[in-house]
Amino acid sequence: MRIRDLRADDPAEHDAAVALWHAAGLTRPWNDPRADLEQALAGPSSSVLVAVDDGGGLLGAVMLGHDGHRGWMYYLAAASRGRGIGRALVAAAEERLAPHVSTVQLMVRADNGAAAAFYDRLGYAPSDATVWQRVIHDDPARSASATLLG
Repeated sequence: MRIRDLRADDPAEHDAAVALWHAAGLTRPWNDPRADLEQALAGPSSSVLVAVDDGGGLLGAVMLGHDGHRGWMYYLAAASRGRGIGRALVAAAEERLAPHVSTVQLMVRADNGAAAAFYDRLGYAPSDATVWQRVIHDDPARSASATLLG
């Protein structure tokens, strides 16, 4: 397994990453992971890392970025558990972010105990901060889903 940047010019690899995120249950109808991926690839302080096997097959993916103060990880998914793919992607994301930030953050949905346990094993802990949000789109599907997330 090796970790590298997702190829910006490879639509099939983009499809594979988005499919992996869907299969891992990380997507929601009101968030377009393909649009998130494209924006991450276009941003000056964001990227998508992938874990690939010897044949180039996608084993995992993680989106990352920073604001110069905090680093963030999103959409971490591995094709299978217990093989060190997620751990390797987190380590690579932290290494990529380290020159820019002193803290790496992520969000875990309250009902995702497996993800919380995974990050706990890696030394992550719940933050003292609470994430607040305000829906600014007039799309009823977005507004309804944001209310559910509360």
